Amino acid sequence: IHLFLSVLSVFILAAAGVAAYDTAVTEFPKLFSHVEEYDALQKIILTVLLIAIAAELGLLLLFHRTSAAVEVIIFVIARKIVTPDITSLDLLLGVAALSGLLIVRFYYLPGKPK
Repeated sequence: IHLFLSVLSVFILAAAGVAAYDTAVTEFPKLFSHVEEYDALQKIILTVLLIAIAAELGLLLLFHRTSAAVEVIIFVIARKIVTPDITSLDLLLGVAALSGLLIVRFYYLPGKPK
């Protein structure tokens, strides 16, 4: 099972690398086109957070750290907070959950945060 998880994490990390390259090549030039810069920036932020989720998930499968699991959840909540069609209650709950997870990450998990 460790071999399967290692191969799966390598595939996920490779996919995150390809997605990062694709985002850098196709999405960043849209910021300088002077048409819908806000929408382009929002799409880039959502895509970068999705890539970060994939990379953290790959690291979680590879190293089995508790801090990596918390970081995956932090990125998922952060991505949800950034979406444009969020209600104020969702935003409030997301901020509360994010701050709670950050407190857990920095004060209650073993090891020094980097």
